[in-house]
Amino acid sequence: MKALVLAEKPSVAREIARVLNCQSKNKGYIEGPKYIVTWALGHLVTLCEPHDYDEKYKQWRLEDLPMLPDRMKLKTIRQVNHQYRVVKSLMIRKDVNELIIATDAGREGELVARWIIDKANCKKPIKRLWISSQTDAAIKEGFARLKPGSEYNNLYQAAVCRAEADWLIGLNVTRALACKHNAQLTAGRVQTPTLAMIVNREKEIQEFKPVDYWTLRADFGEYFGDWRDKKGQGRIFDEAKARELASRLQGQDGVITSLNISSKSEAPPLAYDLTELQRDANRRLNFSAQKTLSVLQDLYEQHKLVSYPRTDSRYISSDIVPTLPARLKAMGVGPYADFAGALLKKKLNPGKRLVDNSKVSDHHAIIPTEQPLNLGKLNTDEKKLYDLIARRFLAVLYPPHLYEQVTIITTVNSEAFHSRGKRTKEMGWKAVTTVIAEKENDSAQEIPLQNLTSQQQGEGKQVKSLKTNKARTTPPPRFTEATLLTAMESPGKYIEDEELRETIKGRGLGTPATRAEIIEKLINSFYVERRGKSLVPTDKGIQLIALAPDSLRSPEMTAEWEQRLNDIAVGKGNRSEFIRGIRESAVEMVQKVIADDATFKATNVSRSKCPSCGKNMLLVNGKKGKMLICPDRSCGHRQPEKPQNTDIFSRGKGSSRYDQKLIARYSDKEEIGTNLGDLLKEAMAKKEKEK
Repeated sequence: MKALVLAEKPSVAREIARVLNCQSKNKGYIEGPKYIVTWALGHLVTLCEPHDYDEKYKQWRLEDLPMLPDRMKLKTIRQVNHQYRVVKSLMIRKDVNELIIATDAGREGELVARWIIDKANCKKPIKRLWISSQTDAAIKEGFARLKPGSEYNNLYQAAVCRAEADWLIGLNVTRALACKHNAQLTAGRVQTPTLAMIVNREKEIQEFKPVDYWTLRADFGEYFGDWRDKKGQGRIFDEAKARELASRLQGQDGVITSLNISSKSEAPPLAYDLTELQRDANRRLNFSAQKTLSVLQDLYEQHKLVSYPRTDSRYISSDIVPTLPARLKAMGVGPYADFAGALLKKKLNPGKRLVDNSKVSDHHAIIPTEQPLNLGKLNTDEKKLYDLIARRFLAVLYPPHLYEQVTIITTVNSEAFHSRGKRTKEMGWKAVTTVIAEKENDSAQEIPLQNLTSQQQGEGKQVKSLKTNKARTTPPPRFTEATLLTAMESPGKYIEDEELRETIKGRGLGTPATRAEIIEKLINSFYVERRGKSLVPTDKGIQLIALAPDSLRSPEMTAEWEQRLNDIAVGKGNRSEFIRGIRESAVEMVQKVIADDATFKATNVSRSKCPSCGKNMLLVNGKKGKMLICPDRSCGHRQPEKPQNTDIFSRGKGSSRYDQKLIARYSDKEEIGTNLGDLLKEAMAKKEKEK
């Protein structure tokens, strides 16, 4: 008898098959003496569409809403039905006595496999491969420690609840908005509150009223000091007061009234989870969240250099500690050789900032694997992202950064000037990497660091010069992908109600695995545009938030749903209660959209007519430039603003080789006629002569 192994992707299946000594390649699967390895192509099975329940839902009508099937059903995805048939046929083979789920070890991976099994009505015993890296050693160890499939039943139930909730909320509210306003408007359980945060931030920026203020800086010769009042504030909003202070203190004698030298220890940063890596890659490399996930997936699957990407943990469990020397040895080449070598010379004793079993759920932090590193096999983006992961891993294992902090207060005529310095004693982890802090607020109040020479308390100082600097208050910055990921992870700070803010603490919008997809969806739906690193809502996005139901655009409800899904995944929640609440919310939201008397008006209407329905198309900023899209939801036509020239004789020089091959191919065909062939040759000759 044989075991059927179901992987999520063909590339992963091939690696598993190789490790399991499966060598007989067939259409859709690879067979060996003990195992048959097959694969999905992402999802093979999905929830039925509305019209699968009732033909009337093929037409989008307000009077048919809300759509609430008694029981959600599954169907195969037409485009990949051929692979589903292969997998199902293998499941019912008489020589297959058990199934091994080897899809991604997470909520969505569980859903991919279980939906296929449920749709095929397969009742054979199930085991689960749960691994955090794709190395040969990890695969072998995983198959030696297969777990009963029943251990992941709760995870599957949470995944089903997530999918059904997205169907019930997303499809119903989307249809309500689209039908009510006859526009291409969409809504989603996570998408809408995320967009609301971007829109609300833009509103704050637009309504912000800048105010002038002044600061004072005194030069004492060996160092400078910034004026602060008794409350520690350095901004003066009264110009007359600033001028008076400057005039009174210019050239005056002062004294060092306070000098404090304290030893400080800065602990290494925590290891990466997916969200923190996406944030750092956006700040340092200008990678989008989606690009980071894509490159990371290749480092995990193709190169096997990093552990499981879609993790929400920044710690490792104690059972990983014995593997740390092997990981350091494998990555200890090139720019990492000296750092890894230094760690390998002594006994590794990682502390609680890396090892904490209580903070590891399904997967540990993203760290290098035992796979030997060959930088020559990585492309530029893969090298850059691996460098972040490798240096962060090394940094966590290095000792703290030790320094002395020096603070000086120099008093001149009862006015205090503050100075701050730093003296490094041991570089520690900062010799390996640095951490870029997120700064959303105005940093004008921050006292800058400077090199402070030895000073003595009570020592007299003279104001060599005193400068008055004028500045203006600035609005809060627009979200970048880095700061938006932070907001999605911890949306509580964006909720005004204090009680609700406490309730939502520790809950986020979406999961680390889905947040990048949500951001891309907002951009692809033309609700948000990228301007440099900033995310700016479009007029369409701003109007959508005004039209969406209050409860859907507020992050607390969505974050609460996400927490309840997490509870279901660990066996604490009730699936039936959750879905009942979702169905009630869908009814309420649809009713609010229908009753609302607000209207939607496109402000980007162009003069170009839709070739399909004749309506004036909308001009939007697409990923590859400006695009024209039809405003009618039932049409959906879209095209570049300036259609590319498809005339082979009018193309640029870069296509000439292709053009010549094309002309040579067709000019030899008798069926197109001699005259057309001659014309093609003459046209190409004329074009070459003109060059």
